[in-house]
Amino acid sequence: MLWPNALYERGCARRRQAKHALQDRLTLIRLERQEQEGRLTPEGAIQLTSLRANPRIAADVPKDRQRTAVQRALLRERLARYPVDDAQLAPTKLGNAIRRLEEYGYDRFRLDTQVMWNELTGNAPEQVRRQVDLARANVDFFVALLYGHCAVILAATAALAAARPDLPRLLAAIVVPAFLIPVWYRAAVAATDEWSAAVRALVNTGRKPLAASLGLLLPGDLAGERKMWAMVSKMSRLPHHERAAALDTFREKPHEGPPPLVEGDGGSQNAT
Repeated sequence: MLWPNALYERGCARRRQAKHALQDRLTLIRLERQEQEGRLTPEGAIQLTSLRANPRIAADVPKDRQRTAVQRALLRERLARYPVDDAQLAPTKLGNAIRRLEEYGYDRFRLDTQVMWNELTGNAPEQVRRQVDLARANVDFFVALLYGHCAVILAATAALAAARPDLPRLLAAIVVPAFLIPVWYRAAVAATDEWSAAVRALVNTGRKPLAASLGLLLPGDLAGERKMWAMVSKMSRLPHHERAAALDTFREKPHEGPPPLVEGDGGSQNAT
């Protein structure tokens, strides 16, 4: 929100190119493995030829072919730090790493966790909520270090204008934090992995108790569940509309018990 529009768009474009390059590199690795195993389909062969001719990833292909299984898994982790939908991309690595966990519930189940966050956390198991809080605290810790070191650099730079500045100490206060800021930034990005896993567990385990607390029954099929959560999210975000009545399909029906006894029936039966 604080970025100039042109700079924001440029940053998003760079992140989009980086994401697509990772996707192409991983796809090329997968297709070449299928080719070696004799499982490559004709459609895959066409895609493989296209990727091999792609100049955007040509420089990385030789290194990717020599990567171990662990190194290739690290590539997949880097790709997982991007949101699935390109429209959700942010201009920074940290922004995208956080955006992907905000997107998870909507992408999988059409459950807008940004709108339903309080309801979701209020119904999720206590252990899962604690994991989310601890994982977010780790990210906040590194972000606080990053901003704290930026403040130290600014203060030291301003102190250089003093009448008799202590140059060695002030330069150290500028240089050392300047080297540490990229470290804290990378640490914050890596820490979002645990935060993302905790939010994923929150969504996966909290959907059913959330539905029950709202008086809804989870449909037996995924398409029906996505439709239900989409309507719930819209109803929570937008003013009431008559179309919201479509949610009645998923509402829990009241239990029909035996009719209540009329006062006096028992007495008349005893009298007989």
